[in-house]
Amino acid sequence: MGEFDLIERYFRRPVRQAVLGIGDDCALLQPAPAHQIAVSTDMLVAGRHFLADVDPYTLGHKALAVNLSDLAACGARPMAFTLALALPQVDPLWLAPFSRGLLALADAHGCELIGGDTTQGPLTICITVIGDIPVVQGRSLALLRSGARPGDDIYVSGTLGDARLALDGSRGTLTLPAAQLAAARQRMDSPQPRVALGMALRGVASAAIDISDGLLGDLGHVLGASGVGARLDTAIALTLLRHGRDAADTDLAEAIRLTCVLAGGDDYELAFTAPSSERAAVQAAAAASATPVTRIGQIEVAPGLRLVDAQGAGVANTFRSFDHFA
Repeated sequence: MGEFDLIERYFRRPVRQAVLGIGDDCALLQPAPAHQIAVSTDMLVAGRHFLADVDPYTLGHKALAVNLSDLAACGARPMAFTLALALPQVDPLWLAPFSRGLLALADAHGCELIGGDTTQGPLTICITVIGDIPVVQGRSLALLRSGARPGDDIYVSGTLGDARLALDGSRGTLTLPAAQLAAARQRMDSPQPRVALGMALRGVASAAIDISDGLLGDLGHVLGASGVGARLDTAIALTLLRHGRDAADTDLAEAIRLTCVLAGGDDYELAFTAPSSERAAVQAAAAASATPVTRIGQIEVAPGLRLVDAQGAGVANTFRSFDHFA
């Protein structure tokens, strides 16, 4: 099977939002009046971003999910995406489920595949997503990293740390019961992008970011862009580890659980800030998007990120989020 046969069989689809999709040198998009275009790119490399035994359907889902998560963090509505795919060889038994997983999530979010590239090489998946954001009275409704202000509440969506738990369990650096590992692995392999929550937070949240490299590291980007500091409650943070807090998991040391939650990465939840006056609006956005959110701290004037326990005593911050080149 040649390159163009591969594209035709697994990835060509009629476009609905784009003016022109796959088949020409460029795709064409027409932005709606009074809207901005949001663009983000993520790459997944075999052995670096996913394990060798991952199911190809699941991998197709995750490849797009991690990109849609970036749109969610900006409050953007997904429109379209491009796919650049390097394959060691053409394997229909892999390509068929991969494309189904990819396109099923795309259909769920109304995000159409409009172009890309294929080549031979080590398995690498690179996706660029395109979304739109309304502009109201000359003001963009985009959620940025730079809008957090002292006194704002800090929230996270969903649960945190299960992907790190699954990674350590899969690598054998942590021994987990089979059922617990399987449940945590589901969170690592099939993240759910919080697109609906991101759009619901337009005009409510003051800043936002998606959690890909770990809560502390990603929140640190918000603090740096906003020129502020923060205080986080580790006791509340510990409740966010879904598959590490059941009765059967009481032997999981608190230090391990904190590492998973605070520095685990691969969660693809949203961390965001909002003025305390918007607490009801935040809960309304959570309800409208069917996404649980948890308030875990507060933005402060003094630079730096401070961790405290349930009694308000300081907790040593020895956690390090993921960095490809560290």
